Amino acid sequence: MHTELHHHYANNSDAQRARHLLSACVHCGFCLETCPTYLETRDERDSPRGRIYLIRQLLETGAAAAPTSHHLDRCLTCRSCETTCPSGVQYAQLAEIGQHLAEDAAPRPRLQAALRQMLRAVISRPGLFRSLLRIGQLLRPVLPAVLRQQIPPRQRRLPLPTAASSRTLLVLEGCVQAAATPRTNDAARRVCAALGITLQAAPQAGCCGAVQQHLGGAAAARDNMRRNIDAWWPAIEAGAEGIVTTASGCGAMLADYGRLLADDPVYAQRAAQVSALARDLGEVLLDADLSVLAADTSCGKVAVHTPCSLQHALHQPELLATLLRSAGFTLARTEETHICCGSAGTYSLLQPELSQRLRRRKQAALTVDTPALIATANVGCQLHLASAEVPVVHWIELLDPARP
Repeated sequence: MHTELHHHYANNSDAQRARHLLSACVHCGFCLETCPTYLETRDERDSPRGRIYLIRQLLETGAAAAPTSHHLDRCLTCRSCETTCPSGVQYAQLAEIGQHLAEDAAPRPRLQAALRQMLRAVISRPGLFRSLLRIGQLLRPVLPAVLRQQIPPRQRRLPLPTAASSRTLLVLEGCVQAAATPRTNDAARRVCAALGITLQAAPQAGCCGAVQQHLGGAAAARDNMRRNIDAWWPAIEAGAEGIVTTASGCGAMLADYGRLLADDPVYAQRAAQVSALARDLGEVLLDADLSVLAADTSCGKVAVHTPCSLQHALHQPELLATLLRSAGFTLARTEETHICCGSAGTYSLLQPELSQRLRRRKQAALTVDTPALIATANVGCQLHLASAEVPVVHWIELLDPARP
């Protein structure tokens, strides 16, 4: 797709990058039927191809109307279109630039901008988020049902291993996951300890930067990345084998550090090394002898939900199913495995109507074979899909030696 940049963008490196990314699109439309928002609205402006035309229009005219930001904002950045695209369009990068340029061309209303700023400030600060969540959990019993459903109950925690193992890997604690579902990393530590691996956190590390990056705070996201690199670097220099993530959304972000800091003269090389060392926990366990865990597989059929970040960003669509089968679990049949559940970070808060429609669709697709449990690999998906009918857990909990 050829694009003539408006003179306003002649020296804008983001616009030049967007023009290059646009050139790969051949208008084929294969992406439409794999785009969750297009499947729900049947409005081509809510499809990758339609959004590409909106971004091209912005680049060529230098102007954006409210509908441009509206349809760009409705993108989940699930990257299903990238998996489908025969031309290799790097749509996630293009959409990110498009949203940034559209905000500059047509600033958001104050209330909308303030909400996004608040989400960036709260979610990316683990301590603050944990404190606010605790208040919500204390008030949960007296809240209206609609609010109570938005606050996960506090999880009971079990003792952690204390002995050091022969192998040590760094682990990213995360923001929302560390506060809302702490059993995930607890289970990961116990499973890894049973397999001879110690997971070591760096106290100075914090948010991976994804929340800031996806809500227009690119500079703040880079600050998050630099802080994490500094926190991990002594262990990396000492020969750390890898950096493990148990939330696939964070894993996808770590894999992008090298690209996002490529122009940083101080951090570019270190960022590239961090991306090379980043591994989803499932990849670490893929070659392990899981039989030593003696996992209790009597729970019934397990429906596997592979998050978009693991499936389309990290290119591991079969990882969870492979691991759980090798551990002896019986997997339930599911449908529409490539379609996003509607969580997508803060999307469920900013686009609640579409998010809930996608949630209902995904819940139906996951329960066609009457599973006893749903297993996923990302905290956002886990909280979003939670229901009273079928429990949703992080897959590592199923392998936990301390699982009740």
